[in-house]
Amino acid sequence: MSYQIRIATDQLKQDMPHTEASIDQALISVSSLMATLVQARVDTGVPAATGQVAVRRLAKAQMALVEASSDVLRVHGELQKVGREFAGMDVHESCPAVQAAVGSGNLRSVAA
Repeated sequence: MSYQIRIATDQLKQDMPHTEASIDQALISVSSLMATLVQARVDTGVPAATGQVAVRRLAKAQMALVEASSDVLRVHGELQKVGREFAGMDVHESCPAVQAAVGSGNLRSVAA
């Protein structure tokens, strides 16, 4: 494998898991905000319609993060193919977290 391919591969191996984890963290944050928002509505006794626009917009943001996660996971899969083709890599040896997620039935397997 050429030096340039090795450098690119090493950088991708570092960036891909970081990107996936960042999206997951954002999804956790938005989900937590949703729970807090709805709980505040319940705790304060305001009508159910209060803040409904905010709830709908937050739900839309949440779905956008789910879609982003799926797209990044698809990118990961495509890069695995590129690695096999151009770098002669056995991606299951170099990418155990993805193999485990796919094999475990984890939500991440949706985009695999």
